[in-house]
Amino acid sequence: MKDDRSVSSMDPLEERALWESVARGEDEARERIIMAYRPMVFWLAKKFRVPYNAYPDLIQEGMIGLIAAVDNFEVSRNNRFITYAYYKVRGRMANFLQRSEARAPLPVEDEYLERPDSFEADLDKIEWQLAIKEGFEHLPRKEKEVISSLIIEGRRASDVATEQGVGVSHIYRIQRRAITRLRSWFLRSDATSEA
Repeated sequence: MKDDRSVSSMDPLEERALWESVARGEDEARERIIMAYRPMVFWLAKKFRVPYNAYPDLIQEGMIGLIAAVDNFEVSRNNRFITYAYYKVRGRMANFLQRSEARAPLPVEDEYLERPDSFEADLDKIEWQLAIKEGFEHLPRKEKEVISSLIIEGRRASDVATEQGVGVSHIYRIQRRAITRLRSWFLRSDATSEA
């Protein structure tokens, strides 16, 4: 990844200082690190394509993996936390699915041994996911709800419309507006980062 700020939304020097505080046992710094990397957990959970009702449990397992990664990360080794956490969180989720659904997904390490280029691609996807999350935060509440329901949770527009007491076409209009806003936000972000 080219710029760790797009991953954790923190300045690298600020993050380094937080890690030093975590090493001294400061809970507030630990919490800030966990919250900064939480979007990665949601992104990884979405990759597993589990049924909607299993998603909260998968997220919970991922958060446990993230917390364990934060608690066990050694700053002195000069490794990138995102790489370390990625394996820990994804492995925890895969183990959970194996236990709960009696299915055995390809182990994390084996997948990357077979396709080493896929790890870099996954890190690029994490950057995009986190950029999308940042843009998502700029949407009005109603648009956030619709995008979250349709895209993040994978629900059907007719179900969302029924739940909100509106027509399906209204839900699609809100979705189009939100996507237009996101595109506009990304264009502004790209122009700013290139300047």
